[in-house]
Amino acid sequence: MKSRLERGERKAADRLADKSAGTRPIATNRRAFHDYFIDEKMEAGLALTGTEVKSLRDGRANLQDGYVAIDGGEAWLFNVHVSPYTAGSYNNPDPTRKRKLLLHKREIARIAGKIQRSGATCVPLSLYFKGPRVKAEIALVTGKKLHDKRETLRRREADRETRAVIKSNRY
Repeated sequence: MKSRLERGERKAADRLADKSAGTRPIATNRRAFHDYFIDEKMEAGLALTGTEVKSLRDGRANLQDGYVAIDGGEAWLFNVHVSPYTAGSYNNPDPTRKRKLLLHKREIARIAGKIQRSGATCVPLSLYFKGPRVKAEIALVTGKKLHDKRETLRRREADRETRAVIKSNRY
């Protein structure tokens, strides 16, 4: 039988291992890289309920139509779908409810200013675990025109062909 001290030390060591585990991705918004030019990235915490965190641990999130808006001096994440936790009760929150982003006031003010002045948009790029906490990588973006998207695809195809030629010429 282990003493309380030994069990307490083990629990502290387990918590430390969880925090040092690094980042673990949950979901990414690959469409954002196709539709927008990424101007500036930043990290924000999320205010979530317990069942939402459990659902995110299962990797059940969709960032496809998500966006960030400033309302009343606070940053909110809209249209991000977090599926209800299957073992949750009738009290599961709405899957697409607005979620508060945890940012400093100066960061919120800077985002609001850039959205108003330059006509930029703020979208979530990814959700991930950083230790035991859920973080969102958000970005200030500007929209691509159709010809910009075509140019990006052409450039990507040319790079792919160049890599194939270089690979085939090696001995």
